[in-house]
Amino acid sequence: MSSKTRIVVLRMKEIIYTAIFIGLAIVLVMLLLFMFRPKADTSPSASPEAAPTYIPGLYSASIVLGSQNLNVEVTVDADRIHSVTLVPLSEAVTTMYPLMQPAMGSLSAQIVENQSLEGIEYPAGSQYTSMALMKAVEKALEKAKP
Repeated sequence: MSSKTRIVVLRMKEIIYTAIFIGLAIVLVMLLLFMFRPKADTSPSASPEAAPTYIPGLYSASIVLGSQNLNVEVTVDADRIHSVTLVPLSEAVTTMYPLMQPAMGSLSAQIVENQSLEGIEYPAGSQYTSMALMKAVEKALEKAKP
């Protein structure tokens, strides 16, 4: 049985150099990964403070009901909807269209709370009235966009 035993002699200098090169390689790989990773917030629209959502002011859109005109007024800040109102609401309009004011009250509360026109629930019994009012609100908010 012949066994050939080999004895490997390593010099301490070689071990230290190898460890230093492995350490430098790890640092280089980490540096490359850090420099070339994708950025999370590179687009200007990702930051809400980069561009305002609305131009502050009072914007209106009209609805024609028979011979009467109604204005839907939307008051906005740079990033908030403050109020949505129905103006002028005369007695003739209130008498002829009794669902206008309650429908606008419900829609206005939801729009100001959600700060969006998405996910708005129309009041029961006044879906078509609410849809007409929502189209006017959309027109007014389109005027408010920069």
